[in-house]
Amino acid sequence: MEMSISMEIKNPLLFLRYCSCHNLLFFIFSIFSIVFPLVRSGDAEALLALKATVDPSNLLDWKKGTDLCQWRGVKECMKGRVTKLVVENLNLSGSLDGNALNQLDQLRVLSFKGNSISGEIPELTGLFNLKSLFLNKNNFSGEFPSTVTVLHRIKVVVLAGNKLTGDIPPSLTRLSRLYVLYLEDNQFTGEIPPLNQPSLRFFNVSNNQLSGQIPNTPALSRFSESSFAGNVNLCGAQLHNNCRNFGPSTSPSYPIIPENVSHHKRSKKLIIIIVPVIAGILLLCILTAIFIACVRRRRSKTRDGKSKGIEASAAGRGEEEGPSHGGNGGGGRDGNNGGKEGSFSWDQGSGGLGTLVFCGPGDQQMNYTLEDLLKASAETLGRGIIGSTYKAVMESGYIVTVKRLKDSRFPRLEEFRRHVEIIGRLRHPNLVPLRAYFQAKEERLLVYDYFPNGSLFSLVHGTRANSGSKPLHWTSCLKIAEDVATGLLHIHQNPGLTHGNLKSSNVLLGSDFESCLTDYGLMPFRNPDSPEESGASSLFYRAPECRDIRRPVTHQADVYSFGVLLLELLTGKTPFQDLVQEHGSDIPRWVRSVREEETESGDEPASSNEASEEKLGALLNVAMACVSLVPENRPTMKDVLRMIRDARAEAQGSSNSSDHSPGRWSDTVQSLPRDEHLSI
Repeated sequence: MEMSISMEIKNPLLFLRYCSCHNLLFFIFSIFSIVFPLVRSGDAEALLALKATVDPSNLLDWKKGTDLCQWRGVKECMKGRVTKLVVENLNLSGSLDGNALNQLDQLRVLSFKGNSISGEIPELTGLFNLKSLFLNKNNFSGEFPSTVTVLHRIKVVVLAGNKLTGDIPPSLTRLSRLYVLYLEDNQFTGEIPPLNQPSLRFFNVSNNQLSGQIPNTPALSRFSESSFAGNVNLCGAQLHNNCRNFGPSTSPSYPIIPENVSHHKRSKKLIIIIVPVIAGILLLCILTAIFIACVRRRRSKTRDGKSKGIEASAAGRGEEEGPSHGGNGGGGRDGNNGGKEGSFSWDQGSGGLGTLVFCGPGDQQMNYTLEDLLKASAETLGRGIIGSTYKAVMESGYIVTVKRLKDSRFPRLEEFRRHVEIIGRLRHPNLVPLRAYFQAKEERLLVYDYFPNGSLFSLVHGTRANSGSKPLHWTSCLKIAEDVATGLLHIHQNPGLTHGNLKSSNVLLGSDFESCLTDYGLMPFRNPDSPEESGASSLFYRAPECRDIRRPVTHQADVYSFGVLLLELLTGKTPFQDLVQEHGSDIPRWVRSVREEETESGDEPASSNEASEEKLGALLNVAMACVSLVPENRPTMKDVLRMIRDARAEAQGSSNSSDHSPGRWSDTVQSLPRDEHLSI
């Protein structure tokens, strides 16, 4: 074959004939001959070409002949190739050169957020390794960059705060790894694609011009009204409006032209005959169903009837409970969602019972009642040492989290009311607010806000047991640690209050990815006679002096739990054993060995530099101080928070921009919307 080709090339006429027969190969060869010089020139030339269009004011000090890995915004390199480019908040006012940008084919993270870049977002087909794209808060126009949907590794797409128009492409449903999609504050039109990726945990399309019904997929049903607000022609359960009575009918009214009149008449006669027959059959079925229902209801009244709403799901003795509890959207099996009759059996004769008591002044404006709550469908989220937790979806579509203290002790009604009202008055951005409570002779219910983004446990360990745990990057650990410490300090500033049950499944993720504590202050309701398995992870979060449940929980015990939680973030290891007793003074060495092992086995480059090692050391010092076996030697939460904030301040001062650090979650954690002074 090679000989015949070489012979043909010696003759120009034969060569032209050969090329005409194999024009595809000739075309590919021509394309490679054009592109090859750019590829060979390296990332430095591509970045300089990109700077020429995106930086007309010459704000970037990129210079030929210097080490490009030290250029401003080049956060990470691998074998001389740029893998992380983060050029943010510099007021760049040009446009993106797609040809230059696509030469950076080793990019994992690309961010130009917080600039004034205009024009259309170019094609990004050359960035086939890209995982995170942040182009938010710019002046981009044009349509959604459809080539993003062919980037099979992409997880994070943030295009919020631009002037993008057109439809959101349905091909986004093909991105199986999509974790964050933020498209709010644009001018998108059309309908929302039926996104149903299990990986999708953060989603926002608010303040656009979208229309139609929100697709009823499990993935989209997890998100609240705030993810869809500001689209006047959008309808669905999340927005509490009925699509059937919303705007004009979406069904087209096309004229039907019969092929021939006689055929139409015959069809009309058949319809006249068939319709009464079908109607009679349907009527017979309806009467039969009503008769069966009446018989069943009569039988159920002879038994000891219970509510078939929330309490029916709660009373199920054989249900499998999810691994985590709290107001998250994962884990657990459905309860009895169909029952909407019956009610709780409470003592109507006692004053004040049988009503839902709202805690805060603003909470009394909530537009639901106890009856609405009892009619709600209930889904089990988890079971803990205090009781069971449920996701309650009311008929109006409003969602709350309900904790039933079924396995707790029952204090006097006045004692319960007094303690719960103290908890209900706590309001802080890092606490899940207790909105209302209900108590009867044998029943205690607590109503919280529903947090659809899950818990810190699912963030670190995944939603399934076999999904694999990964340690978080130190920057993510710092942010989460500060959130948790801030919430815990607020609890401790109220006399006599402790959390008492701090662990990763009791830290929920808010709409802006902030960490919020739940299940705080409930340990006084713990039944001291209820057994607990010695191997349960909850036991090893607790300080050694408080593992006997008859001992009261102290502030120092909360500090110990915080230290164990910090070790869990740094290692990705669930405390199914006593980490302090197992590793003792070797905890820092153990943490470093775990992190080195994980970064070597992962697909993200490790960030082993002096700054990272210093911040990791600061976090380890905090954890070691917190897990001291002597309670008096542990710092207060005020001191813990000060140490964490000092470490974060040093981290922010050593970086010229917000750091999208490597790791399984950090690209997402660092870049979701936050207050500007908190950017890392």
